[in-house]
Amino acid sequence: MSQAAALPDVIREIERVPADVVARAAEFPSSILADVAGRRGALHGRIQGLSPAMRFAGPALTVEVRPGDNLMIHAAMALAKPGDVIVIDGKGDLSSALMGEIMSQQCVALGVAAVVIDGAVRDSEAIRALGFPMFAAGLNPNGPTKYVPGRLNHPISIGGVAVRPGDLVVGDCDGVTVIEREKAAAMLPLAAEKVAAETKRIAGIRNREALRPSWLDAALRAAGVIKEGETL
Repeated sequence: MSQAAALPDVIREIERVPADVVARAAEFPSSILADVAGRRGALHGRIQGLSPAMRFAGPALTVEVRPGDNLMIHAAMALAKPGDVIVIDGKGDLSSALMGEIMSQQCVALGVAAVVIDGAVRDSEAIRALGFPMFAAGLNPNGPTKYVPGRLNHPISIGGVAVRPGDLVVGDCDGVTVIEREKAAAMLPLAAEKVAAETKRIAGIRNREALRPSWLDAALRAAGVIKEGETL
């Protein structure tokens, strides 16, 4: 029997991205982290926060469910530790909600940092009032079933991105970015450098000293738009 075949459906213990890395990553926009991670790791734009003000950072607790069934989300909440982000592969199904106000209240009481669902939720007004960071692919008033088994803390695919248990997950008004646990700490100095460079660029635009990117002509030549020696 292979090692993969021997793994239980529910993995209780995982290695999480360190808390200090999470705290430092929370200082950066999801867009900056996606850029320094190679312009990858950003979930499909259909997965958005219920409010633009919602933001979070934390380690992923991964959940795989069958469409329309939230049994394993309840199991994930039973295992979640404070600061965890519950990341749910709901198969993109929007025919019924997988979570609502009651489960969101429970997440707040448990100290869960956020929930990210490739699926639907409901009670959106109540969740926004609660302020709990809920990121979902859509809304639907239908409730879920609770009897189909799934898996916890296995690698999943959500919004076109592979997510493993313990990976760094960051979300804000632009969406959600995932960075591999082992890679996360190395991205933070790069993120700080990028923020400094962008701040300088914006200052140059505002004072009208740099109204075009310094790389533009070279990129246009490399693309064959202008010839060597030419400029716009």
